[in-house]
Amino acid sequence: METTLRGVGVSHGVAIGEVRHMGTAVLEPPAKQIAADEAEREQGRARQAVKAVAADLIARGQLAGGEAQHVLEAQAMIAEDPELMADVDRRIVVGSTAERGVYDAFAAYRELLAGAGEYMAGRVADLDDVRNRIVARLLGVPMPGVPDSDEPYVLIARDLAPADTALLDPALVLGFVTEEGGPTSHSAILARALGVPAVVALPGAGELAEGTVVAVDGSTGEIFVDPSEEKRAELQAAAAERKAALAASSGPGATSDGHKVPLLANVGGPADVPAAVEAGAEGVGLFRTEFLFLDDSRKAPSEEKQVEAYRKVLEAFPEGRVVVRVLDAGADKPLDFLTPADEPNPALGVRGLRSLLDHPEVLRTQLTALAKAAEGLPVYLEVMAPMVADRADAKAFADACRAAGLVAKFGAMVEIPSAALRARSILQEVEFLSLGTNDLAQYAFAADRQVGAVSRLQDPWQPALLDLISMAAEAARAEGKSCGVCGEAASDPLLACVLTGLGVTSLSMGAASIPYVRATLAKYTLAQCERAAAAARAADSAEEARIAAQAVLSGE
Repeated sequence: METTLRGVGVSHGVAIGEVRHMGTAVLEPPAKQIAADEAEREQGRARQAVKAVAADLIARGQLAGGEAQHVLEAQAMIAEDPELMADVDRRIVVGSTAERGVYDAFAAYRELLAGAGEYMAGRVADLDDVRNRIVARLLGVPMPGVPDSDEPYVLIARDLAPADTALLDPALVLGFVTEEGGPTSHSAILARALGVPAVVALPGAGELAEGTVVAVDGSTGEIFVDPSEEKRAELQAAAAERKAALAASSGPGATSDGHKVPLLANVGGPADVPAAVEAGAEGVGLFRTEFLFLDDSRKAPSEEKQVEAYRKVLEAFPEGRVVVRVLDAGADKPLDFLTPADEPNPALGVRGLRSLLDHPEVLRTQLTALAKAAEGLPVYLEVMAPMVADRADAKAFADACRAAGLVAKFGAMVEIPSAALRARSILQEVEFLSLGTNDLAQYAFAADRQVGAVSRLQDPWQPALLDLISMAAEAARAEGKSCGVCGEAASDPLLACVLTGLGVTSLSMGAASIPYVRATLAKYTLAQCERAAAAARAADSAEEARIAAQAVLSGE
């Protein structure tokens, strides 16, 4: 009998197929004692396993490329963390086997992360995956991961580690459903990049029996268990209609009455540029520059290396707009040379612009490199600072840009609620705003974007978040300046219409989402988008906001 479950849709499309479950997690190794003369051998085994797992993660990243490569390289750094390895060595010296030492050391670190603030807690799933891979190698058992199957299937998991998501074969994995995670988790971001329909934060997903046929709607978040032939036909027809609309859609983003809404791409480095160009991106709305700095956490990359990387991206968009975010370090992206190692709550400490202002030479080198990279290119360069809290932050950043001789527009990211509340003040110092809805939501609601239990508060349809977006957009309008969105909220086609109605002037997203957003925007007038935005803000919950906006746009 057909039943309907609802999670959070994070990647568009419809998938219909049989359920296959993720391989089981590594069992807890036995807590047996070893003799003192075996310690050195066990330490060697542990180091070899760690080195092998790190190398495997890096190799997977190189195969996947793009966003996935940055995520997996960060996981490899976790595997080889010297403090973790020192703890493993200490546990082996007092009698633990290599596998038990790894298991217990990671458990202690896991507990530390879980209580260390939103960003760090959000890396627990990544930590668990690294632990499981090392322990599996030491025990000589199969690596936990995607099941083997000759037939296409819908993958069900408690959560998906980046190492698994990055190398999913879309020809076999029709779609996936997880019990945990949120709309901005690593698995959600990578699913969108792969173009695989996905639903996360579905309670009880693990109870779906192996072989059960399900239909996954990655746009609505609905899961239909044992769908009827009528339901299958209905979903497939809707998917075909969407596909036809995508094929017919091209050119710059705009509403049906000609109101222009530039559609830009979020990129993590030169490797992401081809997909953005192919999707018809009108430029880059968020160029994350962390990839250069995470290669070596002990020192900043040279000015020459930065110039080379930045120029590759700038050259890809002649006459286009490229918005570069300066280094956003701290919290889940610690750098030995830049961020404090002993903060009790790094997500609320010295991160983003704060860490750069504490190390002006790092900021100065990056701004100088950007200035040199843009020399002679017909590109509209804009540079923005992450984690701006107030006018003083904005002024300090703008002053640094001028001092570096940067010919560009200077902007501020709105990720802290204070920046939305005082946006007009901040705009006295900078020329544009860019809303990072992921962080803005988690700071506004105190809801970690990686924790499935609070995913309803991370839903970008939350009316309170829409209020903050509206405040920032209205302030920009009053000052005659622009206010874009570069958070994952922009990748939702229906929400893109609402954001446009709120006064947002550009939308930036993963390249795979651009065609969907372009096609949907082209169906409605600006007035319809404004009415949908008003209806969403008048609601009391994210679900009610989504339904209200849909009702307006569908003419119900």
